[in-house]
Amino acid sequence: MVYICLMKETKTILKGGRIYDGTASEAFVGDILFQGDKILEVASSIDDPDAEVVDISGLSISSGFFDAHSHNDWFAIKKQPVKYFEPFIRQGITSFITGNCGLSAVGFEPDTPYVDKVGGGLFSYGEDMTGVYPDVESFFKSIDGNTPCNIALLLGHCSARASVAGDSSRKLTSEEIERMKAILEKGLRQGACGLSLGLMYTPGIYADVPELREVAKLCEKYDRPMTVHPRAESKVSMDYPMFGRAHNLRALDEMVEVTKGLKMKFQHSHLIFVGRNTFKTKDAAHAILDKMRSEGIDAQFDIYNELLGVSVITVIMPAWYQSLSASNKRKWWNKFRFAILCKASIILLGLGWEGIQIAYVGEGNERWEGKTVAECAREMGKSCIDAYLDLCEMSGFKGRINFGPYSTPEIISWQSKQDTCLYMTDAWVEEHGVQNPAIYDCFPKFLRCSLLGTGDTMPRTIRKMTGAVADRFSIRERGYIRPGYFADFTVFNEAALKDGTPDCGKAFGIEKVYINGRCVLNGGELDKEALKTTGRAMRS
Repeated sequence: MVYICLMKETKTILKGGRIYDGTASEAFVGDILFQGDKILEVASSIDDPDAEVVDISGLSISSGFFDAHSHNDWFAIKKQPVKYFEPFIRQGITSFITGNCGLSAVGFEPDTPYVDKVGGGLFSYGEDMTGVYPDVESFFKSIDGNTPCNIALLLGHCSARASVAGDSSRKLTSEEIERMKAILEKGLRQGACGLSLGLMYTPGIYADVPELREVAKLCEKYDRPMTVHPRAESKVSMDYPMFGRAHNLRALDEMVEVTKGLKMKFQHSHLIFVGRNTFKTKDAAHAILDKMRSEGIDAQFDIYNELLGVSVITVIMPAWYQSLSASNKRKWWNKFRFAILCKASIILLGLGWEGIQIAYVGEGNERWEGKTVAECAREMGKSCIDAYLDLCEMSGFKGRINFGPYSTPEIISWQSKQDTCLYMTDAWVEEHGVQNPAIYDCFPKFLRCSLLGTGDTMPRTIRKMTGAVADRFSIRERGYIRPGYFADFTVFNEAALKDGTPDCGKAFGIEKVYINGRCVLNGGELDKEALKTTGRAMRS
């Protein structure tokens, strides 16, 4: 006879904390009782003789922070994913909305010959990954309980388009459109939290309005957001005629056309204003979003608290130039045309080669990392254009840059207070090169700004990191401190919040983090063993 002893899961009381429940209500001092991965009770005082008591008096507690714009789907499928999530957990993040900018790690035909084109040059499959996942269901089954944090997934238009046509710049055939739509719709049926566009990345850069409108119609049908990295985020770009209406506004005009007449959720990804001459377009950009809302579009946006941004090294190249072969890029007439466009852009944009920092250009070329293109050009004894093309070729046209300014503290402050704003990092841990500071100090910075009066109020700030994100992407039983909800918590010390620095590479003020009821960060110490299994797939 075999006897099986079933152990009851331990109850835990988090006692005496200042509770921000995710609704934007004022905080209250109270207790939270949870067992396993679910919250049982929230009250001013809870006593349970069977529960372990954790004293958090003097500290603040909220539901675990949501990163509203992430690319960590590509890192959740790493064979050893923990290190890629550690800095995010240290800033209180427990859940991610992934698959943004059209570049999801999922969403292509199983037999596509173009799997190497998925990722738009920014991400790619490697031997260090657990597999290749063509659909949402297989991805969710793989990561559920096998990744550090909770993962929701947007299905990327770039990935689906690459699946059927590679990185071709041509217009898709009607048959290819239908195949692409079938991939996207299957993903929505399987629990994807929306669809994403990346119109600054190949092959999304080649999509026209009728093609994009088909994607938007699917979002309307399933009542899921369409997140959009628009075609331009600056006054001047490489994809519109040089003069006339600001290019970032033309890109928003395109989205008005794409969504016209639909009743859907539109999410403007990382609403930034690249280049000093673009800052003055802020009011006009928000006026377009206001107009969309007046016409029935649920238009929102998200921001990070950083002045510089990270992108692929080719992001400043126009679509026609990107489509050329490496040898044709060097032909004098093509290079001359590109150089003229760059020169005009520098003048009109208020952003030059000195504002583009090389983050990564491949192994063996580390000497260029951390330097601007202008600095590299001086060392090479070449023009900035030639130096830039050299750097692109060194990286196989897959390098990274940090560039800006993307915004100002004043713009970030104003945008952060808007009701339609969500918070995010748009950051990921890189194997090599200069890291993005948003991986460790983005969300604590929002908290600090709240305390300093330059950000939103603390209850509203917390909501934009928790409940508002869960609501926006239809994530059930997360984002709020309520009975029956998952036990994701971030415990922080408001008095200990301070600026992180690149040399220390960590956040300050985050005391404890719980993911699905398990304490994974305690007083600065990470439980790396627990983090191997704490994360869950979040289906919409």
